[in-house]
Amino acid sequence: MKDREAVFLPILTGAIVLIVWHVSVLLTHTTIFPSPADVWKGIGELVRRGLLLSYSRDSLFRVGSGYLLGVILAIPLGITLGWYKELSDAFNPVIQMLRPISPLAWMPLAIIWFGVSELAPIFLIFLASFFSILIATINGVRNLPPMYVQAGRNFGLTPAALFRRVIFPAILPRVLTGLRIALGIAWLVVVAAEMIAVNSGLGYLIIDSRNAGKRYDLVVAGMILIGLIGLALDILVRRAEKLKAVRWGFRAG
Repeated sequence: MKDREAVFLPILTGAIVLIVWHVSVLLTHTTIFPSPADVWKGIGELVRRGLLLSYSRDSLFRVGSGYLLGVILAIPLGITLGWYKELSDAFNPVIQMLRPISPLAWMPLAIIWFGVSELAPIFLIFLASFFSILIATINGVRNLPPMYVQAGRNFGLTPAALFRRVIFPAILPRVLTGLRIALGIAWLVVVAAEMIAVNSGLGYLIIDSRNAGKRYDLVVAGMILIGLIGLALDILVRRAEKLKAVRWGFRAG
């Protein structure tokens, strides 16, 4: 029953939204804002022109590259800073100073450094991902119950085994929370970056459709595609929380 509700309720909500949207367009007699049917036709046009797949692929590539780079650098650094308090105290002022700066504020510098190329949005996405993952990892290590570490040492675990079998599983839930937040921010940033720094991707689709003929059907189609892909990415991260190692970490925390 719960599985059916989990599928039925979102479908019902989506249907209600579409009906309200369609009726609102009819009642207002607007000639600017598109109806659901107009947006559907716009998506079909994108498919026929081969833009739907190529623009979605370009956006996902940029997000994947910047996000993966953030994961690779932030998790080891976060574990190190969380474990060694002296290092954390030394780097914390710099981290807390840079963390509140919006990744989009770096856009002028990114264009100066990397030009109008793939590297500019990837750099912005890296910044958007890095600090969320870093802070979540640091907090995970700092909030690790000392009894687990002591128990592992009492059983004679080597440092590598202690990290693999105790520390990392215990901090994994917090790390996954950071990964999930970072992925959402990264997806927001790529859309904004593509409106300025590149000439492809879903963000570029929106701004180009607005400027070239005021194609608001394609603008809304791009927005819906961004939302659907963001939802799919969030579902993937949520599924990772059901893995056996992660469930151990939740119980440990």
